[in-house]
Amino acid sequence: MRDYITFDWFTIFTIIGLCTIVLAKYLNTLRFNDFMYVIGNSKYLKIYSKDQKFIDQFDSFLFINLSVSLSIFIYFVYSTYVSPLTFDLVTFLKLLFAISTIAIIKTLIERLIGSLFEIDSIIDHYVFQKTTFKNLSGIVFLVANLFLLYTKIDIEITIIIAFSLVCIINIIGFLTSFKTYQKIINLNFFYFLLYLCALEIGPYVLLYKVIREYNG
Repeated sequence: MRDYITFDWFTIFTIIGLCTIVLAKYLNTLRFNDFMYVIGNSKYLKIYSKDQKFIDQFDSFLFINLSVSLSIFIYFVYSTYVSPLTFDLVTFLKLLFAISTIAIIKTLIERLIGSLFEIDSIIDHYVFQKTTFKNLSGIVFLVANLFLLYTKIDIEITIIIAFSLVCIINIIGFLTSFKTYQKIINLNFFYFLLYLCALEIGPYVLLYKVIREYNG
């Protein structure tokens, strides 16, 4: 894989990811420290979900890192398991744009659903929880990319470990949300399944098709 990648561009984008994390920590050090310990500690979710805004500066910086780092990670995964890639900036930017756009549209739709059904408070807390664990996954992707780019550790091992960690983080996030809203989910289980298929599984299927289209 390392033989097929132009390191300069990936280094630039990795630095961008690092800078957004540093900015997030610099602008709100206490919140960042709480954020890093969100797994196993509900303090962050309880405190900061009360003060969320439609556009949150802290989450926005972490989202930029998530989009950039995930795009780089996908490039490695595709080149390792599907077909070796020669880095192309336009293709990478399209992938980055697709990931960012799908994530933003998905969040907007969720908030729209909350407004339509007058459950804004529930949806806002739910979106905040999901965003928190996804942004934490972005830091895992960033660290994994550093290993993929600048160490001689086996690529497949790094990818598997990173993917496993991200899965664990998001499963914990899902279970946290499920536990919080279990009573509501039990009363509306059919709509919950419909939501999972339409807004949780669907976007990833769409992203997969986008990747296949641009690299087919």
